Amino acid sequence: MKVKSAEFIKGAVRWEGLPSDGRPEVVFLGRSNVGKSTMLNALTHRKNLARTSKRPGKTQEYNIFRINNRQYWIDMPGYGYAKVPKKKRVRWAEFIARYVSEREPLKAIVHLMDSRHPLTDLDRELIDMIRGGAAPLLVVLTKADKLSGNERRAREGEVKEQLEEVGLHVPLMLTSAEKGDGLKPLLRWIGTLT
Repeated sequence: MKVKSAEFIKGAVRWEGLPSDGRPEVVFLGRSNVGKSTMLNALTHRKNLARTSKRPGKTQEYNIFRINNRQYWIDMPGYGYAKVPKKKRVRWAEFIARYVSEREPLKAIVHLMDSRHPLTDLDRELIDMIRGGAAPLLVVLTKADKLSGNERRAREGEVKEQLEEVGLHVPLMLTSAEKGDGLKPLLRWIGTLT
């Protein structure tokens, strides 16, 4: 898949704000500060398509982007950010669980995790929420440029093992938005499903 056009449509705050035209959807989710917005910018070759911030938890809406005028990419708020009120975190969790289990246009789930860290309790919580969905799931390890070659292989093996321990046998991809590593295979994976 090649991204020829990408535009921000809107930030939705509730279910009714999601697109209603039936175009295929790809959802990007993960913990706060995992690099979702940076990844979206790298995949679309647009520096400021998705707003990035040094402050975790910046994305607080379901940001909707139209890609190639034929599909939507949805950037979910960073899951589990501590400074967000508990009530809001509960609403996000409920929304994510509903989205992956009920959303008909959803064709692919991209779960981003920081390659420098093992699975956290929040990652496991998110996995439990999305494992029941019908759409295929891909786990993307971000910020791989921060690891040496040996560390990359070791971390990939560790995360694969940790995912299998929780009963998840899904494709795993190492990426670096900064260096461009893994972006073409990620786009290919999305392209096969949408």
